[in-house]
Amino acid sequence: MSALIDVILPVFLVIGFGYVAARWLGFSEAAVDGLMRFAQSFAIPCLLFKSIATLDLNASAEIGLFLSFYIGAFTCFFLGFFGARLIFGRPLEDCVAIGFACLFSNSLLLGVPITERAYGPEALAGNFTIISLHSPIFYAFGIVMMELARSRGRLSAPGALVRQILRGIFSQPLVIGVLSGIAFNLSGLEIPGVMGGALDLVSRAAVPAALFGLGGVLLRYKPEGDMATIAMVCALSVVIHPAITYALGRWAFALDRDQLRSAVMTASMAPGVNAYLFAHFYGVAKRVNASAVLIGTSTSILTIWVWLHILP
Repeated sequence: MSALIDVILPVFLVIGFGYVAARWLGFSEAAVDGLMRFAQSFAIPCLLFKSIATLDLNASAEIGLFLSFYIGAFTCFFLGFFGARLIFGRPLEDCVAIGFACLFSNSLLLGVPITERAYGPEALAGNFTIISLHSPIFYAFGIVMMELARSRGRLSAPGALVRQILRGIFSQPLVIGVLSGIAFNLSGLEIPGVMGGALDLVSRAAVPAALFGLGGVLLRYKPEGDMATIAMVCALSVVIHPAITYALGRWAFALDRDQLRSAVMTASMAPGVNAYLFAHFYGVAKRVNASAVLIGTSTSILTIWVWLHILP
C-alpha cells in the first residue's frame, strides 16, 4: 500500500489538480493548450536534451533493454491491429490507429516521474535510453503502416512517403530534443555552466507542468461507445506490454535490476496523448484512442502498483 500512496498517487494527484482546475476553477482550454505547448515544445525537450547529453550511452545502451521493451511494444501493436480487424471488424485505417495506441506508452509524462519516485533519479538512465528511440521509431512505423493501409499496400509515391515520414518525425520537438542530446553527447563536450543552469530551471518545470496540463487535456476525452475495443487497448497497454517486457528482460536477456525496472515501468504506462493526436491527424478511431488515453491512465494507477510489487 505504501507504494500506491507514496509513489503513484502524488503523480496522479497532480494530474487530478489539472483536471479540477480545468473543470471547475476557470483554467480555460486556451490556458491548458498554452501550458502543454510550453511543456511539450520547450520544457520537456530541454529535459530530454540535458538528460541524454549527460547520459553514459555506452553503459546504458544495452541491446537487451531495447529488445525487451520494443519487442513487447510491437507485439502489442500487431495484437491490437489484428484484434481490431478480426474481432471488431474495423476498417484498416482504424486498425492502424488502434494498434498505435497499444504501441505508444506514456513513457515520459508518467514513466519518468513514477520511476524516479519509486527508485530515485539514478534509476532513470534506462528510461532515457528507451525514450531516445521511442518517438522516432514509433512515428516512422505508424506513418508507414497508415500509408500502407490507405493505399491498400500499393504505394505509388515512395519518395513522398519518405518525405512525410521525415516531416512527421522532425516536426516533433521531443525528437529534436532527443537527437540534439545524442549529438551533444557524442561530441564529448560538457554543457557550459550558464547553459546548464538555464536548462536545470526549465527542466525542473517540465514534468509537473506536463502532468498538470495532462489533467486538463483528459477533461476533453469522453469515454463513449466502443468499450470492448477500448478495453482491448487498455489491457494490451498496461498488462500485456509490461508482462512481455518483464518475461524477456528477466529470463531471455537477464537485465540487471535497474534496467529491468526501467523497461517494465516504461512499458506499464497507459497510452500517451500522442496516440490520440495520431488518430486525430488521420481522422480515424479518434473516439477509441481518446477514451483509451483517459481510461488507460486511470486504470494504470492499480496496474503500476502491481508491477512495483513484482519488480525486484
